[in-house]
Amino acid sequence: MKSQKDWVTTTSQAHSRGERDRVVRKIMWRLLPFLFVAYVFCYIDRVNIGFAALTMNKDLGLTASEFGFGAGLFFIGYFIFEVPSNLLMQRFGPRVWIARIMISWGVISAFCAFVQGPITYGIVRFLLGLAEAGFTPGIFLFLTLWFPSEARNRATAIFMASVPVANIVGSLLSGTLLSVRGFAGLKDWQALLVLEALPAVILGILCLFVLVDRPRDARWLTADERLLIENELSLERQALAARHGDKLRGALSDWKVYALAGIYFCYICGSVGIGLWLPQIIHGFGLKAAEVGVVAAVPYACGAVGMVFWSSLAGNGPRRIRFAAGAMLVAAITLAASAAIEYPLLKMIGITLTVTFMLGFQAIFLSLPSGFLTGRAAAGGLAVIISIGNLGGFAGPYLIGYVKQTSGSFTTALLLVAFALLVAAVGTWLLGDPADRIDGKRRTLTSTVKV
Repeated sequence: MKSQKDWVTTTSQAHSRGERDRVVRKIMWRLLPFLFVAYVFCYIDRVNIGFAALTMNKDLGLTASEFGFGAGLFFIGYFIFEVPSNLLMQRFGPRVWIARIMISWGVISAFCAFVQGPITYGIVRFLLGLAEAGFTPGIFLFLTLWFPSEARNRATAIFMASVPVANIVGSLLSGTLLSVRGFAGLKDWQALLVLEALPAVILGILCLFVLVDRPRDARWLTADERLLIENELSLERQALAARHGDKLRGALSDWKVYALAGIYFCYICGSVGIGLWLPQIIHGFGLKAAEVGVVAAVPYACGAVGMVFWSSLAGNGPRRIRFAAGAMLVAAITLAASAAIEYPLLKMIGITLTVTFMLGFQAIFLSLPSGFLTGRAAAGGLAVIISIGNLGGFAGPYLIGYVKQTSGSFTTALLLVAFALLVAAVGTWLLGDPADRIDGKRRTLTSTVKV
């Protein structure tokens, strides 16, 4: 039977957890909607070139391999400036740096509407990658400054749901805009790129007024709320630093960072490769631009549901690795099956399952680095993982374009992408949870070591 002292302690802890959860919900409602919308338009500006290609390639005389190569140059620029961008964010603060990123990428994305051929097309795509570099890892770093670990996993899952939403909105919007003729004297693909770039500039300006760098600077939190969340985050950072270190050098020499980067590379090969080429795959069914937009939205609508459902099933415990690896295995199998099928409906069912399970994997995977990185190690480590991984955004589209041009179909190209997804599944399973590894050894799940 509990003593009065024990009862008071338990009640106090429960009250503290309840208060923390209330503050976390308040922060989520304040920050996540804006970040969600910002990432929607970030992702649209990244992949809308796939829809523009339905008419742009003919106007500019681009071959399949030239389109894939130019589209992929975005990720070369992204790779070059990713780590410096994330470190500069630590210097200038997330609010100012995220605003800079959004405004510059919006302007450059609009310039893509005025390219004249493969060379200028490639240059602008490369510059767009430089401009956007640091946005995604910067958001993940920003989440570590606001949310304790358990809440951060939920926040990450909610934030990453913007990826399928972006594809849904982008597909429907892009398909519609391609049907509009004569807007401001622009061709259909030019109007698409300009109109979809404007929201990024507007949101970048709003970012300066909506975001706050840290909880201690948030006037919309009470003094007690700021103290509560800052104390919890401080204790968590100290525990992570004691266990894994918080120095940039440590992150850059940590093999787990590069293992995660390799897995993410394989994932992005599939994700971006499918995303950029899906409109042209569907267009090959004989559909019009507006119809292509509707059909292309279906896999991502299913993916939005699948992402939330799969990450909820996985939870925050050790079984999330099994769910992540399993999702990629299913994605590899369904993509290989869709590649071998010519019937449009069955092919789309296979691609829909692939996208759904890939997004389920992503929701789990992107929460893994924050389990063992903090401070400058988090800034540099996250940037390394995402920048190296995003090189898959060059490899995937170019590979698909080159193989499609040489073979005359998407079958072999999709089989190669399916193999990359299989490698990601095996890699995830072999690595396990990086937070459970110290000095290269995996802790037993029954360990009683306290941090």
